[in-house]
Amino acid sequence: MAFESLTEKLQNVFKGLRKKGRLTEEDVKAALKEVKLALLEADVNFRVVKQFVKSVEERAVGQDVMNGLNPGQMVIKIVNEEMVSLMGSETAQLQLQPGKAITVIMMCGLQGAGKTTTAAKLAGKLKLKGKKCLLVAADVYRPAAIKQLEMNAQKQEVDFFSMGDRNSPVDIAKAAIEHANKNGHNIVFIDTAGRLQIDEEMMQELADIKSNVDVHQTLLVVDAMTGQEAVNVASSFNDKIGVDGIILSKMDGDARGGAALSIKAVTGKPILYVGMGEKLSDLEQFYPDRMASRILGMGDVLTLIEKASESLDIDEEKEKEMSRKLKKGKFDFEDYLESMNQMKKMGGLSSILGMMPGLGMGIKTQDLENAIDEKKMARTEAIVLSMTRKERQNPDILNPSRKHRIAKGAGVDISEVNRLVKQFEQSRKMMKQLPGMMNGMGKKGKFKMPF
Repeated sequence: MAFESLTEKLQNVFKGLRKKGRLTEEDVKAALKEVKLALLEADVNFRVVKQFVKSVEERAVGQDVMNGLNPGQMVIKIVNEEMVSLMGSETAQLQLQPGKAITVIMMCGLQGAGKTTTAAKLAGKLKLKGKKCLLVAADVYRPAAIKQLEMNAQKQEVDFFSMGDRNSPVDIAKAAIEHANKNGHNIVFIDTAGRLQIDEEMMQELADIKSNVDVHQTLLVVDAMTGQEAVNVASSFNDKIGVDGIILSKMDGDARGGAALSIKAVTGKPILYVGMGEKLSDLEQFYPDRMASRILGMGDVLTLIEKASESLDIDEEKEKEMSRKLKKGKFDFEDYLESMNQMKKMGGLSSILGMMPGLGMGIKTQDLENAIDEKKMARTEAIVLSMTRKERQNPDILNPSRKHRIAKGAGVDISEVNRLVKQFEQSRKMMKQLPGMMNGMGKKGKFKMPF
């Protein structure tokens, strides 16, 4: 996960600051030296780091901070505020044309940055806001890119436009806008060709499209995994053709995070979205304050809530029914599958925990994965899916012969099936006893677990 190493280092610095009752100027300077090293190791631009540390030091080495009741917390607050400022302070929005007027968005970037997939992700996001989107295949050099865009358009249920690979990108763009006018589209995404590296031919092609078509937004997709190189790429594109906004892809990988912290300061252009996975729904609006919270290990509860409301279509009656089942200890394996599906829609358990304050970013990803053991969870799901509907709804009928059949279907040992059924039964008993135990806790002031 991006920022993992940076977060760990910053948290160690902050831990040292919190332990001190009062801070001296030397304490602050020593802490900021560690912050500087951590940022440089995260591949943040050197000039950006220098200015950042200077800004924090100017604010932190003051009478109000040094003599305050909690100077350590004040320094952390200043680091947080300066980090937000570094990434843009305000959340930048995609600028769309008013009313039903067509907004033409040109997607550009190097080959392999995830441009084609990001175009489809963004189209899906805007479709949810009531926009009629058209994905246009203008990469005439890679037939695979045309096919990929078409498939992604089908998955997102948005319209697709192609003239194959025999026409020029300029002609394709012109024809696509004519098509959009006739068919009532109000967002046109032109997916342009990338190269393995920046060259004049690519830049000229982009400039030609902009000269012949009224492009309202030029969005650059850069690979966060390339660190400082992503910042250099963004600067080059902005200098040569002009960029309105940046999308950072692959932020869910083991990127060191330097691009997110440098790109706005170096190019002056805002980060609009971040790609957080391979699914077409894995695109998040970029909020500088929330990203700073994640980097500093403070969690991101607001994004978690938004993910839940976007991903989960929870029926109120269904929710009440689940609550009643839990209280009576009557939940079954069907309910388990439902909860697993909801968790997947939100990006999995590790994604959810990564946004919880004090978890995710606050501990190593490896430790988190070990604690969660998602492979084990997948095996558990395979066992449940190998049951018949009747068995899932009534686990009491699971006799030895049924368990053997389930184990064979899931490709696991019979002992794993027995263990799961036993744990499930214990959970149901515990849930049944819980209301009584909670009442007893109120009377006696003690809570005794049933094992």
